Amino acid sequence: MGVRTLARAALPAVPGINLLPGIRKVPAAQFQGLSTSGPATPIDASHVAAYSRVCGFPRRDTVPVTYPHLLGFDLHMEIMSSPEFPWPAIGTVHVENTITSHRPIALTETLGATTSVGAPRPHAKGMVLDFVTTISSGEEIVWESISSYLRRGRGDESAEPGLSLPAPPEGRAVWDLPADLGRRYGAVSGDLNPIHLYPLTAQALGFKRQIAHGMWTKARCLAAIENRLPDAVRIEVAFKKPVFLPGKVAFGLEGDRSSWQFALTNPGDRSPHLVGRTSAV
Repeated sequence: MGVRTLARAALPAVPGINLLPGIRKVPAAQFQGLSTSGPATPIDASHVAAYSRVCGFPRRDTVPVTYPHLLGFDLHMEIMSSPEFPWPAIGTVHVENTITSHRPIALTETLGATTSVGAPRPHAKGMVLDFVTTISSGEEIVWESISSYLRRGRGDESAEPGLSLPAPPEGRAVWDLPADLGRRYGAVSGDLNPIHLYPLTAQALGFKRQIAHGMWTKARCLAAIENRLPDAVRIEVAFKKPVFLPGKVAFGLEGDRSSWQFALTNPGDRSPHLVGRTSAV
């Protein structure tokens, strides 16, 4: 993704003012939705290997269950950088993610991706935009996801709640996360949001230091149980409190192959960073 696209996604909407030549974000009240697609592209096995290393997945002849999110993320950024999308990417918080994998995807496949987002829905802390991504191999839909992004603002206390997930299981395995984790994952995923990179870039956006990517935390949890997941699986997570880097998190797991409940929590006060659930489909 080019610098211009990233800048367009990051810049705020200022009515009547072009912050970059040729760019004018439409007013939020006029937004009804956008959709975009990417060309069918062969899977890059070396890129999958790099992703697997940073997320903790073993090397296999299929891609990790979270890997197709990277194809969708490029399309998310394409939409967020469009003049027809009213809001900047910076300040948009990924609060929930649901993946439905219909079968394992082989490294030899060619995948196409489509993402759409509709009008925002109300939330107690503002509004939520649901980015729906479909990954296809030929004519077959093999993977789908919903990434829900929160834009903070005047909320609606009567709004429908998000995912209903079980209480986080007790964390028993403690993981040490290095300071450069956000930079390493960002280099592979293309998500170079400044909040993930360095203390100074994170502080400029209101964080005391850099934080881990939410989708890295989801991927790392699934890497810990990937050999216990069914071939067709739905994986729902809610991202709670940020994980500051460097830092420690505790991984908890309960259930069986038909349904796992998992979480990342603070080893000290047990407050949740991520709460998730898998189910066979």
